[in-house]
Amino acid sequence: MNSIQTQDCPIHFNSVGYDHLNAHLADANYSKIVVIVDENTHEHCLPLFLSKVQTTVEIDIIEIEAGEISKTIDVCTGVWEALSDLGLDRKSLVLNLGGGVVTDLGGFVACTFKRGIDYINIPTSLLAMVDASVGGKTGVDLGPLKNQIGVIAVGKMVIIDTEFLATLPQNHVRSGLAEMLKHGLIQDRDYWNTLTNTTELNFEDFDQLIYDSVIIKNNIVESDPNEDGIRKFLNFGHTLGHAIESYFLDSDAKAELLHGEAIAIGMILESYISAKLLGLATDDLEAIKTSILNIFGQVEILEEDYEEIIELLKYDKKNSHGNINFVLLEAIGQPKFDCLVENDLIIESFKYYSA
Repeated sequence: MNSIQTQDCPIHFNSVGYDHLNAHLADANYSKIVVIVDENTHEHCLPLFLSKVQTTVEIDIIEIEAGEISKTIDVCTGVWEALSDLGLDRKSLVLNLGGGVVTDLGGFVACTFKRGIDYINIPTSLLAMVDASVGGKTGVDLGPLKNQIGVIAVGKMVIIDTEFLATLPQNHVRSGLAEMLKHGLIQDRDYWNTLTNTTELNFEDFDQLIYDSVIIKNNIVESDPNEDGIRKFLNFGHTLGHAIESYFLDSDAKAELLHGEAIAIGMILESYISAKLLGLATDDLEAIKTSILNIFGQVEILEEDYEEIIELLKYDKKNSHGNINFVLLEAIGQPKFDCLVENDLIIESFKYYSA
């Protein structure tokens, strides 16, 4: 599978990725190397990864707790202190081996430590392979509010090794699939149809589908690296999805949702709003709802939850000048950004989802 040669950060796949990594390590003459993992990737992914890395430089391991609970400034502080204690200097390298939390946090830690040291992402979850590790977005949450602190700063490369998918629970595979479905909805009806019409995907299928998904995201990012325009398309489903994710994360009465599970809900809600405001075809709306619910099932969202979720929208990163900006669909493959939506219509969308 050919590498994707982006402007600043090449993306390599499977065994070719390790060839490029080892060549880079030989050329770069790093003083120290640290691998950031969580407890799951430490156990299930690190041995395989280290068996493929060739370097004479000592490699240290820093482990964080798995899950969104670790995506905080406090955890960053602990990792920064560990990097300092290990004696990392500006010629050191951070390797982020994990899902979206590890790649988001590890990238942020690296590009702020000593005003920036090199990092490389090795995503181990489907979600991180197709989304979190690509495009240079790094950062952490602020309390329950998603991705409020961070910078856009690309690593030296991304290595996508689909062998790591075998270590994932099924719900984490589904979580990543949500972002792939989003790529189809905002860019490519044929890709959407392939994902939703395949009754049983195996890991061989995923290699090509992941590659196609990364191509879609990278083409958008390359055209708009700082999210001034069309990169906002990648936020389809995320305005309400992030608010739902934050609400469930902070509520003692709710079970925490994975990122993709929340985004799946957000895509149904925002598709309904798209039908009402931009004329998304009813058949497409129903197909989106049916396909997503077939994969993810339906989450109970009570009427008493609506207002609190809507209140969280004011913290969305896309907002400007006091406006809450949505990405909506005129049709599958035809998104529109900076759409304003009334609260009454948002409530309607929740009722449509729950019907």
